[in-house]
Amino acid sequence: MEVLEAIIERRAINYFDPEKDIPEETLRELIEIANLAPSSFNLQPWRVVVVNTPERKKVLRQCAFNQPKVEEASAVLIIVADPDVVELYQERMLEDMLRIGYMQSPEQKDMYRGMIKKLYGDKDSLNRKIFAVKNTAFFAMNLMIAARGFRLETHPMDGFDEDCVKKNFGIPGDKIIPLLLATI
Repeated sequence: MEVLEAIIERRAINYFDPEKDIPEETLRELIEIANLAPSSFNLQPWRVVVVNTPERKKVLRQCAFNQPKVEEASAVLIIVADPDVVELYQERMLEDMLRIGYMQSPEQKDMYRGMIKKLYGDKDSLNRKIFAVKNTAFFAMNLMIAARGFRLETHPMDGFDEDCVKKNFGIPGDKIIPLLLATI
């Protein structure tokens, strides 16, 4: 499928065939492709929790205001934005930039650290949360378009109780869940 065709044909469908399943390998490949989404400084501040068993979908449905599509979809992806990636990946990213020639000397790392600090602020700042959610949205859209390329359908959901999802799926309180993505 051509990219433009995938973009034009992509829809947020509301009804899923509960008999259809996405093979584990296809789901893995879909997420790997979506990971090619752009992210500031290549920090990739997203995580994905795959919910694809009947028992876990039932729990998630309760967190999603009892929407049937949660249980009908083959899988629901909990898309998580992680503001902590700056501390987790900054040094690795700077080393990679130096290694591949984006920086000419190790001294430039301090300049980049300063840029990151100025752009994203302190760990608990609003700027940091916006950075994580904004970049995670790029990933989520890439995921929806890639799903369409696999001839799969999706529905991005923002109708859910975030605290309920975090509690029931072991997601730390400092993370942000911009959306759930029902997929078939």
